[in-house]
Amino acid sequence: MMHKSSQKVSMSFFGPLYRNINKGYNLVFFIIGVSLGIAAVLCLKLSFSLQAFLYPVITPITTILPPPLSSSRLLSVTEQPPSTELKTSLMHSMTDQELFLKASSMVSGTQDFTQQAVPKVAFMFLARGPLPLAPLWEKFFKDHDGFYSIYLHQHPCYSETMPEDSVFYGRNIPSELVVWGAPSLMDAGKRLLANALMDLSNQRFVLLSESCIPLFGFRTIYDYLMNSSTSFSDSFDDPGYDARGRYCPKMRPIIDITDWRKGSQWFEVHRELAIHIVSDTKYYPIVQHYCTSPCFAEEHYIPTFVHMMYPQLSSNSSITWVDWSRRGPHPRTFGSNDITEAFLNHMRFGSTCVYEGNITNMCFLFARKFHPSALKPLLLLLSPLMLGADT
Repeated sequence: MMHKSSQKVSMSFFGPLYRNINKGYNLVFFIIGVSLGIAAVLCLKLSFSLQAFLYPVITPITTILPPPLSSSRLLSVTEQPPSTELKTSLMHSMTDQELFLKASSMVSGTQDFTQQAVPKVAFMFLARGPLPLAPLWEKFFKDHDGFYSIYLHQHPCYSETMPEDSVFYGRNIPSELVVWGAPSLMDAGKRLLANALMDLSNQRFVLLSESCIPLFGFRTIYDYLMNSSTSFSDSFDDPGYDARGRYCPKMRPIIDITDWRKGSQWFEVHRELAIHIVSDTKYYPIVQHYCTSPCFAEEHYIPTFVHMMYPQLSSNSSITWVDWSRRGPHPRTFGSNDITEAFLNHMRFGSTCVYEGNITNMCFLFARKFHPSALKPLLLLLSPLMLGADT
């Protein structure tokens, strides 16, 4: 009896206390839940704000798109010209010196090029091995046979071949080993240029890497290049360590430090300037011999040569977008998580430049560097943008 009585007293005494503690726990859990909800909303807003800050909505300035070329120079894409070069091997046994000499003699092709022939753009790919973004380029080139040529410089030991139905099939040129930071990188670019000059119908020449992508459809890029009176190769004077700091006094008197220039190795040139570059035997050996690591010849040779000899032939600008905001020897590489429509439009229309005397925000036609993981979102988001630009 005493046990039951004391249990009742105990329950009657502690019961309200238990209920109060229960209510306290409920209140704590409620406050935590509300706090988490507010934090989630703030994080979401911050994420959108950051995206808007990095890639704001672009209000286009009057974008000057190049007018279509006259029918005498450009056939309709539905009237494809006969194309045989896609099945013709580009392999040969010439040395670089023999190749450069033969390509230099193709200068007569500029005068002999007839109005009936279709001018083509030569797309020159400098790759270490595989082409992970090839499916995107296949879409880009589709239905435009006869308006382009492809040249591929890969590691000489790379043996894998593209499928026979690929636009890259059989487009390899005789290559040599390329070492990053060595003059061999400059040599490879010139080798590609010389091989492309062998086709008289090639009138514009673009140097690309396996990590490059097109930002617009083929027709838009083709018209932009064919309607330009100048080449696109940037060149600037920088007194810092990474530019003038790489100059070797032994280059004097042929190249003075006041003429030493730096620029992107990813150039676009018309046929006249391409022939001048391949024909050069005065400045090229000097840079080749004296510009060695930590001097990068591919960043200095063409910018310096064009600045000294043919500044009137270049717009002094690059049409390949790249992000150097992170200091280092390499630009930023973009992966699958970076690919958004806002980011793509930032590259396509986020700059201002002058094209043929008109202000435009269509300044870049290509972009780099993109990781293989970016292929899927690029196919999903960029393909419709490329097709839309061509309509």
